[in-house]
This record gives sequence, structure tokens and C-alpha cells, in this order.
Amino acid sequence: MLHYNHSNPSNFILMGIPGLEAAHFWIAFPFCSLYIIALLGNFTILCVVKREPNLHLPMYYFLCMLAMLDLVLCTSTVPKILGIFWFHSHTIGFHTCIIQMFFIHGFSAVESGVLLAMAFDRYVAICTPLHYTTILTSSVVAKMGWTALMRGIGFMTPLTCLVSSLPYCSSNVIAHSYCEHMAVVKLACGDTTPNNIYGITAATFVVGSDSIFIAVSYGLILRAVMGLSSKEARRKSFGTCGSHICVILIFYTPGLFSFYTQRWGHNVPTHIHILMADLYLLVPPMLNPIIYGMKTRQIREQVLRPFFHKTLQAGFS
Repeated sequence: MLHYNHSNPSNFILMGIPGLEAAHFWIAFPFCSLYIIALLGNFTILCVVKREPNLHLPMYYFLCMLAMLDLVLCTSTVPKILGIFWFHSHTIGFHTCIIQMFFIHGFSAVESGVLLAMAFDRYVAICTPLHYTTILTSSVVAKMGWTALMRGIGFMTPLTCLVSSLPYCSSNVIAHSYCEHMAVVKLACGDTTPNNIYGITAATFVVGSDSIFIAVSYGLILRAVMGLSSKEARRKSFGTCGSHICVILIFYTPGLFSFYTQRWGHNVPTHIHILMADLYLLVPPMLNPIIYGMKTRQIREQVLRPFFHKTLQAGFS
């Protein structure tokens, strides 16, 4: 174990999952499988939407944004985690650690903004369908995406600067699988109050405001759907929103658990907390394309068409 007596360590040491070191090799297999599924699923979504002109609609543009963000989030962490589990590659450079932290927390905030934009898209589609194309034009969709991106980067940049300026004169061993903000801050020997206050404030503001607006959107959607006279129309509307609600729950639930247990969950076993934090950046990117592929008929048809086409060709030959 290395120790530093100055404020600029050249490297940190990532422990992986403390308490489960003996099982790292075997834990890596399901992690790798989930990562491969996430890559295939999200690239499939991007390729299908790009290839099919019928899918060039706001809903699918937002879905592509979500797919790209999921690829960034899981790729920024999983390869390093697999390196730790399989090859004992625990060392990560100081600046690489800061960059990884920026991508994880910054793009998580961006994804929260995209989920809010998708909730607004469903609200417009169901509550004001006649004005859908005039409200959600391509330029409006692009502006919403850029706003989510700039907000995430804007909130994360000061946090990154605060972490970079802290003096690190104690152990350089991070009790985590990746450079999570509080796990790094705990190694500092200076005053970390600004980091704690800003981190909690920024996360609470982003998640709190987005959650409130998403809840309001779906409250209005529910009221509009219940007012529909046709059972088929209600069923279709619930089906359209169901996939998005599943994605929201999958994204926020483990994320909030990881965030708050890192600060106040002292009774939660360390390995449980670290596992949840790892899966938070892996399970949503893996499940999102599966959920949308199953729930969205247009995507499901485009993905399955080549297989059915081959089956029909084989049957006629």
C-alpha cells in the first residue's frame, strides 16, 4: 500500500469490491456478460433508428440520446472494473481518476435530463397529440438535448475542480471499484466541507427537480388517459408510457441508494454498497434497450425483421 505526503498523488489504487476480493475473478463474468449485452443493445438501437426513416421522430431521437449516454456511462467504468477483477490492474492515474469521475457523475446528470425530456415528449404526445409535431420540432429536440448536456457538465465542472484542488496526504487506496466522488474525497486531508455541501446540493437539485417534473408530467398523462373513452386507447397509452416509467425507476432507484448510503448508510455492508454502485452504471444501460425493444413495436419489428425474412426465404426455397 502506497502513501503520499504531498497534495498531488500520481496514482490511486482501486480496491474493487472490499470484502469480496476472493470472488473478483468469478464476479467479473456476469459483469462482462452484462456489458456485452449493453453494448449490443444500445448500438442496435442507434443503428435501427438511423437506418429507418419512419423512426426519425422526437421519441426515438431521445431514445438515441439515452443509448449514447448509457454507452458512455458503462464504458467509462466497466473495462477498468474488469481489469481489476481479472488482471489485478488496481492502479489508476490521478488525472484519469478525475476524468472518470467527471464522466460518471456529469453524464448521469445528463441522463436524468434526457429522461425528463422523454417524459415531456410523452406528455405532449398523449395530452396534446394534434400539436405534437409543431411543439417538438427537430430544433426543439436538439435544444433540449444540448440543455441537458450543458446542465450536466455545468454542475459537474465545479465539483471536479474542487476534488482536483484537495490535498491528498493520506492513503491513496480508494475503497471502491471506480472513482466515485465521495470515495475519493474521503482520502483528502484538507477541509472537504465545500465538496460535501456542493455534491449533495447539486445531486439533490438535479434529481429532485427532474423527479418532480417527471412526476407532474405523468400525473397529467394519467389524468388525460383516464379521461379517454376507449379502453384500447387507454391500453395503448399505458403501454407507451410503461417502458419509460420502468427505465426511470431502474435509473433512479439504485443511483439514489448508492449516493445516500455513501454518505449516511454506515450500517450498510461495504460490499453491498459497492455492488449496487457498480450495477447502477451497468444494469440500466443493459436493460434500457431491452425494455424499449420489447415495449416499442416499431423497434421490435425492425430488429426482428431480418430473422423473419430469413425464415420466410428458407420456407419458400
